[in-house]
Amino acid sequence: MILFENVNKSFRSVRVLDGISLEIGLGERVALIGSNGAGKTTLIRCLLGEYTFDGKVSIAGRSPRNERTRVLGSIGFVPQLPPPLKMPVGQLIHFAADLCGTDAKRIFDLTGTLGLDIKPIIDRQFVRLSGGMKQKLLIAIALGREAKVLVMDEPAANLDPEARKIFFELLAERAQSATMLISSHRLNEVSALVNRVVELDLGKVVLDDRVADDVSLTGKLSCRISVKRCEAALSKALGGWNFADISDVQGAGLEWQGLIAGPDRLRFLGMISRYVALVSNITIAEIEQ
Repeated sequence: MILFENVNKSFRSVRVLDGISLEIGLGERVALIGSNGAGKTTLIRCLLGEYTFDGKVSIAGRSPRNERTRVLGSIGFVPQLPPPLKMPVGQLIHFAADLCGTDAKRIFDLTGTLGLDIKPIIDRQFVRLSGGMKQKLLIAIALGREAKVLVMDEPAANLDPEARKIFFELLAERAQSATMLISSHRLNEVSALVNRVVELDLGKVVLDDRVADDVSLTGKLSCRISVKRCEAALSKALGGWNFADISDVQGAGLEWQGLIAGPDRLRFLGMISRYVALVSNITIAEIEQ
């Protein structure tokens, strides 16, 4: 459904994406993780045809650069930063519905489900809404269409806890019918939803983990981590997971080993993603039962 083939992107002399190659099939639900500056948003913008780049990107066999209108019409997208639209809320909803051939009522209903009362703000400019209101409206527009591909860049960043919970419940309803690419720092929130984790660091794919539903959720995993330098916060975090320091020099904090329960795999990866700049190597192997 989604193909990245040797994608490179630079801004002036800075390489932001470095040889990204990924295939994401229909029905896959991918968490795209990585620290700020890892290249997540740039990769998404290449997917949406916003940037020129070297390499190949396609959605359902179509180029988002060359067939952008047709491709974007089949995608539900939630951006990290809401666009500065001056269009009134009601007009925006009807415009979005007409653009993708859906019923505006469906979008109105979804805003209510997310806890946003449209009536008092229907004539207000989108740009004048609060951050949380903008996010709820953008989510309702994205989910209000029959899209086979959902692309979301930090979609829950401005949501209150209740709206965040409802949002992920709505995504779960689409889990079997859509391909999802979700960029998020809160991996634990989407851990029950995704079946694949892709981690970027300095524009490269450093982890591509397909979650094995049957085995990983019942078994245990052996993990070994090498770090570039000892960092007290990372050492404390690994100690909290009962990892042992197995460095050649006792207490050096450069090599760690431990066990991870299958259901905790994504939560563990979410913790490690906060220290990705320190990690030089990580191996995770399933333990045969």
